Amino acid sequence: MSLINKKGVVIRTLPRSEPATLKQFAGLGVATVHEAWQRQGLMHHAIRPVQQGKAVAGNAVTVLVAPGDNWMFHVAVEQCRPGDILVVSPTSPCGDGFFGDLLATSLQARGVIGLVGDIGIRDSQTLREMGFAVWSRTVFAQGTVKETLGSVNVPIVCGGQLVTPGDIIVADDDGVAVVPHAEQAEVLRRALAREENETMKRERMRNGELGLDIYNMRPRLAEKGLSYYDTPQQAEDDDGAA
Repeated sequence: MSLINKKGVVIRTLPRSEPATLKQFAGLGVATVHEAWQRQGLMHHAIRPVQQGKAVAGNAVTVLVAPGDNWMFHVAVEQCRPGDILVVSPTSPCGDGFFGDLLATSLQARGVIGLVGDIGIRDSQTLREMGFAVWSRTVFAQGTVKETLGSVNVPIVCGGQLVTPGDIIVADDDGVAVVPHAEQAEVLRRALAREENETMKRERMRNGELGLDIYNMRPRLAEKGLSYYDTPQQAEDDDGAA
């Protein structure tokens, strides 16, 4: 039986990556990782950072919550390890303030480096002052209750992407990307190659070379019918001749 979105379950173990691997992913950033992973894994643009200038990567501890109920956050804290990222999704859409500074304090004490949630959060200013990184769908002060069971470390859908416990979450100012744990080595290889290629192109552009020539765009532009004229009159005369 599939555990996706199954309620009333806590799985105590999940695969975790080497710290050096996570550091590399964080340095590469969301855009590069997403492109390297064949433009896959990008969460919906509504999942946005509440701070700026934070770039993190960690293994996903997943939390399935009931709408307006943050009970399972407290269950999840116990399952977290240093370097993890909590990834949260409700069983149906809800923008209530599930998460604030108290839970962030508890997570920081466990070494958790961030939260990604398809939810609302609150205490955003305090979270920024604490240095606890958060990506959420909205900021909303409305509180929640503790009544209904969800689950911890089961597969969930967050921001339109399937997240399995242990998947690598990469998050920065551009959003959030998900890399399946089993694919991390291949995605990292591709991302590093892409970064090297972009570094070379950046240097060529810094030296004044045009993207038109670096990407060999001129033949395709001509094929599409792009024409150059020295004056507006030349363009008008050519249009009239046609």
